Amino acid sequence: MTNTPETMEGTPLIAPSSVTHALYEAVVAACRSVYDPEIPVNIYDLGLIYTIDISDDNDVRIIMTLTAPGCPVAGEMPGWIIDAVSPVDGIKSVDVQLTWEPPWGMEMMSDEARLELGFM
Repeated sequence: MTNTPETMEGTPLIAPSSVTHALYEAVVAACRSVYDPEIPVNIYDLGLIYTIDISDDNDVRIIMTLTAPGCPVAGEMPGWIIDAVSPVDGIKSVDVQLTWEPPWGMEMMSDEARLELGFM
């Protein structure tokens, strides 16, 4: 686990997710099993997962953020993601990287999350 993604001139390189990979939906489901302890919504629907990159060798690289830099579980949540995704059948390894760019905002939540929190 590393703390920041690669950068180019200070800008995180947030690649598109591997949405066509056969394991993508299973990885998303695993991410949805992790909840922010202060908000009753899973981290995927909160919009905290920016990228799920799955290599041809089934190595997973997740780039994520937190709702705020001072989040009390900042040091723990990447490990929760690793623990949730690692058991997915076929996954070889999991690396989670935290980024603060772009900063998280409520507009990143899914419609389901907004509904759950009463914002719709």
